[in-house]
Amino acid sequence: MSVVAPQKPEVRAEAKWVRVSARKARLVLDHIRGRSVPEARTVLAFSGRAVARDIEKVLHSAVSNAESNHNLNGDELVVSAAYADEGPTIKRWRARARGRVARIRKRTCHITIKVAPGAAVRPVAPPPAAEEEAKPRKRAPAKRAAAKRAPARRKAEA
Repeated sequence: MSVVAPQKPEVRAEAKWVRVSARKARLVLDHIRGRSVPEARTVLAFSGRAVARDIEKVLHSAVSNAESNHNLNGDELVVSAAYADEGPTIKRWRARARGRVARIRKRTCHITIKVAPGAAVRPVAPPPAAEEEAKPRKRAPAKRAAAKRAPARRKAEA
């Protein structure tokens, strides 16, 4: 017989057709991935990006889904996955000089956040070794600057 470990439920929420490019959304999502929910909410509250409001709504929805459908405590949840996929691009036209047109692309994205119970998943970087801190930083030798000027002197002397 094999023993199967109980899986932790992973709850997700998704916002589709959000009117922001996926690239801009990914910049904010990278900051909350792996953090606990209260910490992620704090990061989003103090983010200067406009997409942080939309991401906050999706995070709130994921936590609400976990609390109502799976009887989990919202403060003990961790953002296990957060990603933004590209949605359809709305195409518009703008008049340009000499009867030409330029295409305007209004990009959209689909934001998905998954939360799971447990400790923070964010990996912590090990502190740098003491040897690396003690080494002096390398600098370019001063000879190079003098060597570049030297041929000009020789030509002047000749």
